[in-house]
Amino acid sequence: MLQVAIVSGLICAVIVFAYFIAIDQYRAAAANGGLVPGAPRQGFLKQLESALRPVSRLPAGTAIQLRQKLSQAGNPAGLTPAGFQAVRYSIAAMMAIAGLAIGLLLPLSFPDYVAAPLAGAIFAAAGYLAPGLWIEQRIGQRRRQIQRSLAEATDLLTLVVESGMSLDEGLLSITERFHNALGDEIGKVLREIRLGRPRMGALENMADTAGVPDLHHLVESIVQSDQMGVPIARLLRVQATEMRRRQRQGAQERAAQASSRMVFPMVGCIFPVLWIVLLGPAIIQVLKSLH
Repeated sequence: MLQVAIVSGLICAVIVFAYFIAIDQYRAAAANGGLVPGAPRQGFLKQLESALRPVSRLPAGTAIQLRQKLSQAGNPAGLTPAGFQAVRYSIAAMMAIAGLAIGLLLPLSFPDYVAAPLAGAIFAAAGYLAPGLWIEQRIGQRRRQIQRSLAEATDLLTLVVESGMSLDEGLLSITERFHNALGDEIGKVLREIRLGRPRMGALENMADTAGVPDLHHLVESIVQSDQMGVPIARLLRVQATEMRRRQRQGAQERAAQASSRMVFPMVGCIFPVLWIVLLGPAIIQVLKSLH
């Protein structure tokens, strides 16, 4: 059994080592603007997707939902739904090997033929679920970035439009000023407009993809002003003021909740230590007197 565990650990180590070598080669090729000598002609993720294509196919509905999630997460590493599924299977396989090795090496009360498969299955499930949790975390992080930057970006857009420039130039100024999730989303809109997509359709698609309510309200107002012929600068000024008010209200609500949230850390961490410091010497003296 020990030999099997050692072999499994070595296989897992070789897979991890090869993975990081491929990543380094891919980064070096990207930094040099092309392919380095000896580097693979495709990125590691593309090669992985091609290798696992027979098992990483998804139903059409699942692929559409996963593509939307990847878009909301900022398309990390240019992943496609099939590529993301291939990464999931690869991590699950690596974690399964690690779980088998741990199940064989650790002294457990279960027999090896029960502990090893059980640990492998648990680790494989964790490895399969981890990429999905990572995507959800990235989506939440990008939404918070957009929410924090939206009021300031709306102020900038208002100033640019009020100075007589066009809406597209205002959007371009946002991409130059904000190097975060909001700037990335606006940059996508500008690229779609250059490719021939209608401006309002690109903005509505951005609002639906981002999933931020304030951004959705802003885009709806811009679309309505374009349809009704209302001056957009005045509307942007109203939207910026309303966003500032909502941000201020949210900060006040969080500040009001801070006192109630501090109760549990104080009761669980501060008070026990305080009682030990105050009553500890007295308890020691009482115990000494009893002896």
